[in-house]
Amino acid sequence: MKLILLSGGSGKRLWPLSNDVRSKQFLKLIRSAHNEPEAMVQRVWRQLDSCKWSEPVYISAGRSHVDLIQSQLGEDVPLIVEPEKRDTFPAISLAVTYLYSALQMNPDEVVAIMPVDPFVEDRFMERIKELEKVLLSSGANLALIGVKPTYPSTKYGYIVPRLDSEADKAERRFAYNEVKSFKEKPSLEQAQDLVEKKALWNCGIFAFRLGYLIRELEKKGLPTEYNRMLENYSQLPAISFDYEIVEKAEKVVVLPYDGYWKDLGTWNTLTEEMSGNEIGKVLLDESCTNTHVINELDIPIVSIGLSDMIVAASPDGILVSTKEHSHMVKNLALDWTKRPMYEERRWGWYQVMHFQKNEEDVEVLTKRLHINAGKNLSYQYHHHRSEIWMIVEGSGDFILDDQLRLVGPGDVLQIPVGAKHAIKATSELEFIEVQMGSQLVEEDIVRLGMTWAEILEQISNQGDQHD
Repeated sequence: MKLILLSGGSGKRLWPLSNDVRSKQFLKLIRSAHNEPEAMVQRVWRQLDSCKWSEPVYISAGRSHVDLIQSQLGEDVPLIVEPEKRDTFPAISLAVTYLYSALQMNPDEVVAIMPVDPFVEDRFMERIKELEKVLLSSGANLALIGVKPTYPSTKYGYIVPRLDSEADKAERRFAYNEVKSFKEKPSLEQAQDLVEKKALWNCGIFAFRLGYLIRELEKKGLPTEYNRMLENYSQLPAISFDYEIVEKAEKVVVLPYDGYWKDLGTWNTLTEEMSGNEIGKVLLDESCTNTHVINELDIPIVSIGLSDMIVAASPDGILVSTKEHSHMVKNLALDWTKRPMYEERRWGWYQVMHFQKNEEDVEVLTKRLHINAGKNLSYQYHHHRSEIWMIVEGSGDFILDDQLRLVGPGDVLQIPVGAKHAIKATSELEFIEVQMGSQLVEEDIVRLGMTWAEILEQISNQGDQHD
């Protein structure tokens, strides 16, 4: 059984630490067994490894998540990259066509889908392995995992099983039920009734034969060849896989799970799993109760007499809220399209320090960049901006128009419009970057090489041509 992890989410409910680029699964706010900061995607990846998942695991992700995934999991993680953000039905359809046409997998291959960020016990991963056996033995089109509720939640969707007699159960090798119906985010009264009817929380995990979804795509007149799916991706309906496929499917079964499962999607639920009450430059007075303060800024936050509060500060903003109402931040009239002020990349991170636009429409953007030792920026040039770099800490190898030199603290590097440039950190490297131009956007980057080995080969070949 092949496993596809879905890395999506807009990050609105965990603002200001999360955004479109750094969604909740990448926030290092929980702790590993060794008491080290760990992101939820790292936790899930580690759990899959610990349960000896032998089949390939693919991550379906948008372009904005690629650098973060490679930074936190490694650059050899198998990725299926969406050309644009839509919803789970387009994302899963793209991934399935990749397995089917690009990798030419057998239509009888079983594929499981799971969000990249559930907070679960290790044995949950073993339960996922059972989906393949359940799917094959039941003859169902879809096999889901449903979590036995611990309380009548209004935040989750529910799977209503068809309850079988003990005789029916005895005939089965696995303890699954047929699905009777689904209910999305009910009222409290409805949730209480669903719990009484032994309904299960829908945790967004399901399995199917590859050929089943390929046939569903054909019925809808959608491409089943990967490259054609990429070309037509923007035309796919932006709808969830649950609405488009699962809730319309015939013969669906559910495998109950009675262990620990949690969606850490709000500050209220996330702080319940944090090992401490403060992160960063924080002074939390002993008069505070059930209060968490997370500070990514270089200035201290002092909290006195707070109760049941969350205070979160990042370069993007500051949130002060009761935990009970913290989920409401996603409904506020914030500018969600605004440039993120902090991003983690495969090579390190950067923070936006200042942005301005003068009367002549010239934009000026100032950043602080940190490149991890041994990592490098790509060999690139820009059409619409010049840059000035001032090295403030560490050392590195700098290339400008095929010329290599060593750089260190105090060096000022001028990069004209159109000049090819790259840098590799030989130790932890930090510099201030000032961009000036008419279009200071990510699209104004022409990359000529990514790895340092291929960059050195390029400039070596250029030198040979000049000889």
